[in-house]
Amino acid sequence: MLKRFVQGVSFLLVAPAALLCGFGRIRSLYTVFAHLYALAPGIPGDYLRIAFYKWTLEECSLESRISFGAFFAHPEARLDAGVYIGPYCVLGRVNIGPRTQIATAVQVLSGKHQHARDAEGRISGAEQGTFATVSIGADCWIGAAAIVMADVGNNTTIGAGSVVTKSIPANSTAVGNPARLLTS
Repeated sequence: MLKRFVQGVSFLLVAPAALLCGFGRIRSLYTVFAHLYALAPGIPGDYLRIAFYKWTLEECSLESRISFGAFFAHPEARLDAGVYIGPYCVLGRVNIGPRTQIATAVQVLSGKHQHARDAEGRISGAEQGTFATVSIGADCWIGAAAIVMADVGNNTTIGAGSVVTKSIPANSTAVGNPARLLTS
């Protein structure tokens, strides 16, 4: 009952910020508030972050946890119940399945083609790139400092420091740069 009360208070406290950023549609203000709430310390910060994202992401379960320093760069994201996101994670367009755990300093990019090159080889800004939604299945573990650019299937473990550039099937363990499946 106390938890529901704190969730309700947090939900009300972040409502003005959610309204000001158009519930995630005014991108520049969304980014300001996402960064601001990422810096809220301790358990109160966890409640404020999850409440803000409940208002602004496409879907966000109040039964998840987003730790200090972690933020969603895009509001086009979905977060199922029981998800844990560790400190200092940066998440793009991503769908995260239930009970998945993401360790410290993980980056989930919005695909692998966010920046294009012109005919002369100059890199463009993100506005010319292609954003994709990356899916991470249910009951996954993403190790510390991993970089995920492609889908990860259910019940999969991604080793710390791994770089996922191609889809990883369900019930797998992948490690390395680029991430490769472990075989027994």
